Amino acid sequence: MKKITVIAAGVAMIGMSVGSTASASGQVTDVKDWNTGEGEQSVAMTLTPDRENGIEVYEVCSACHLLEGWGMQNGTFPQLAGQHRNVLIKQLADIRALNRDNPTMYPFALPESIGDEQAIADVTAYIAALPMNPDNGKGDGTNLARGEELYKKNCPQCHGDNGEGNQEKFYPKIQGQHYAYMLRQFEWIRDGKRRNANPDMVKQIAEFSNDDMRAVIDYTSRIAVPAANLGPIGWQNPDYD
Repeated sequence: MKKITVIAAGVAMIGMSVGSTASASGQVTDVKDWNTGEGEQSVAMTLTPDRENGIEVYEVCSACHLLEGWGMQNGTFPQLAGQHRNVLIKQLADIRALNRDNPTMYPFALPESIGDEQAIADVTAYIAALPMNPDNGKGDGTNLARGEELYKKNCPQCHGDNGEGNQEKFYPKIQGQHYAYMLRQFEWIRDGKRRNANPDMVKQIAEFSNDDMRAVIDYTSRIAVPAANLGPIGWQNPDYD
């Protein structure tokens, strides 16, 4: 296995001032400002990925997200494997531009740590092609009927009937994601703590109670991932042998 290098360069830069499409005090409020495609995102989208460099760049990411890209069931780190590449590009570019607050990830995402827009193109293509975890973290299963009702009423228009998301519209795949991670993000979006959240989603879930939130996320965590997209139980990434 390659040595996993934990890069600390740039930690002191977390508070630096960088241009942002989001208000410093809260979330984007107008959907037209949610995904303008400016900066590194627009550049990375046009570049041809280099898989070998993607493997090298992802080694930095794997210190938290694991070599398989499966994250952790306790929700500390999300599953990245199999996520839409456009979504990965947007989120990584947003974190680098300080449009999404993620102080844990920020120093690892900096150009000093992983490289320029080509590195974004390379690593996101690599991650998107990884097989997904066959055993993601789930909720306690106590209110699934309510969760299904809420999901079918509020979520398919963006995330799809089966949580498959939408690559072209930058809507994330949520099938197979860890319950605890989705619950935290849902709460932050509802409560105005995730600045790059889609304003349409903020409005859609504004009236969700905590019980509603847990129910719909529990249901979502149990949506089946197509077998073709899953890795086998116990799979280990051969690119790091």
